[in-house]
Amino acid sequence: MSDTQRTAIIRFALVFLGILLFALCIVARIIYLQTSPKQRRRAEQVLAWQVKANCPIAPIRGNITDYEGRLLASSMPLYNVYMDTRVKPLHKKNGSLYLSKADSVAYGLSTITGAMNAQDYRRRMDKAFYAKEEKERDFRLCPNSVNYIQKKQIEQLPLIKLGRYTSGVYFTNQHSRNHPYGDLGSRTIGSVFGNNGTGYSGLEKYFDDYLSGEEGLATRQMVAGSWEDVPVKEAVNGCNIITTLDANLLDICDHALRQRLQHTNADWGCCILMETSTGAIKAVCNLDRKKDGQYEEKHNHAVIRVEPGSTFKTISLMAVLDDGKMDIDDTIHVNKEWNYRGSKHRDSHPKDTVYTLKNGLAISSNIVFAKMVTRSYEKKAQKFVNKLQSMGICTDFATEIPGATPPRIDVPKDEVTLSKMSYGYSVELSPMQIIAFYNSIANDGKMVRPRLIARIEDEDGEIVKKWHTEILDSHICKQSVLKDVRSALHDVVWDNKLGTASVTPWKTPKAQSEIVKIAGKTGTAQMLVNGKYRSNQHRMTFVGYFPEENPQYTCLCMICHPKNIGYDAGMDCGSVVRQIAEQTMAYTGEYLWENGQWVWRKR
Repeated sequence: MSDTQRTAIIRFALVFLGILLFALCIVARIIYLQTSPKQRRRAEQVLAWQVKANCPIAPIRGNITDYEGRLLASSMPLYNVYMDTRVKPLHKKNGSLYLSKADSVAYGLSTITGAMNAQDYRRRMDKAFYAKEEKERDFRLCPNSVNYIQKKQIEQLPLIKLGRYTSGVYFTNQHSRNHPYGDLGSRTIGSVFGNNGTGYSGLEKYFDDYLSGEEGLATRQMVAGSWEDVPVKEAVNGCNIITTLDANLLDICDHALRQRLQHTNADWGCCILMETSTGAIKAVCNLDRKKDGQYEEKHNHAVIRVEPGSTFKTISLMAVLDDGKMDIDDTIHVNKEWNYRGSKHRDSHPKDTVYTLKNGLAISSNIVFAKMVTRSYEKKAQKFVNKLQSMGICTDFATEIPGATPPRIDVPKDEVTLSKMSYGYSVELSPMQIIAFYNSIANDGKMVRPRLIARIEDEDGEIVKKWHTEILDSHICKQSVLKDVRSALHDVVWDNKLGTASVTPWKTPKAQSEIVKIAGKTGTAQMLVNGKYRSNQHRMTFVGYFPEENPQYTCLCMICHPKNIGYDAGMDCGSVVRQIAEQTMAYTGEYLWENGQWVWRKR
């Protein structure tokens, strides 16, 4: 072997030996790191510094819309503006970058947000820039959240446009619950805890599980010297609730009701507009008087039971006629007062008068109905209640509004209570239950469940759940009885001598309209306060359907404790329904001349 070959072999052996020793050192180091408690603790500390605890990703809450997709409640993106004055570029050359741009930033923020003046913004920034405590140097720059447009404007300000890692300014997201139509139907739509929390009332509460969506998950990691949220599981945004409401009809109802409440100076009022054939609720308004005399949506009166007063007379009449106890043209003698078993029933009508049952409904005679029911069901109160139940009036409608109360119609323990039940005392129904019954009269005796929801869709528009018209009873009474009741309800509005919703003594129309024919019933009930009925406090109602010849809608207006002199359910509530009916017909359809007559056609 030559000297050259021997030298090459020795060099190769030395290199191989070096590599082997280096590999052995690596293996030894790995074993040491894996087995040494001290080194394990150190590695865990480094890992903990590099990765912070997982944090949730909040989903965007779903929208609530009317049936045409107009937003009634939505989550609007907002942004919080923060500044981390610890970033190194701000402190280079004795902070020359910060000092040269701070005034411009402060002035720009003041102009864009309007939350503070420029001097206050500059003091806020300087305090953090020169702070000694680390936690004081990363702070919220703008005291209020900003919208998307403001965010884009802020991003173009001097210094800030250089980016987060130079300026230290960054943004975090949040969502605010927004109601584009303001107070319209807001109690029905509901509210949430905070800006994007759980549902607190109304549809927001009832459908909270659908609206909330599912949280995602992110882990906070140190990336390029700053903390970043790295998604592990994306959030699933909430579903959208498409209601049966119509924003334009809501506006019509709200305006008509609000105007009359201010005229009467009443405590509160509610209004419901329902589509006759489907039971779809097109509008619900609940207005309470504030201390300043204005009205706002505060309580869901539409689903809270009260004594219905004379609107219950139609129910009593249907029960008696359908049981064959009396006929619509049977007569009853009426005095100013009728003493029955020690209890006095009074009318505000002439003495020594004879009314048919039909006329008794038109003029809303308490005595006619007290005599009618006691003659038919005296000592048979259970049969009267059974009949009411068979007509569906005792049904507890499963509305989507939390806090709804079921009807209360108990079997009376004495005949006096039975006589008062005949005209709407000692029973309790919510406005929603009252309108559902009258809607069945308009709907050829077919009772449908009132519904507020059309469907639920996910964020991609796929239908998750759909609601359809639900028929509760196909025949609430005989067709001949239905015809008689309809005829009596016609007279309530169109009999100018007797009808309580026809015209005033000065021929001023109440529920009568030259544009659309309305049929319905008035109701006035004394209010029960501290266990006593107050003759100076009343709850007034008018409920009717239109157009009478081919009902498309049923509408109820209830006004509580008007302070004006000469309260009148036909004028105060009937005129509200008339105004709603005229505007609803104009909005949803048109009259066409067909076969020698005007016929209304839905658009």
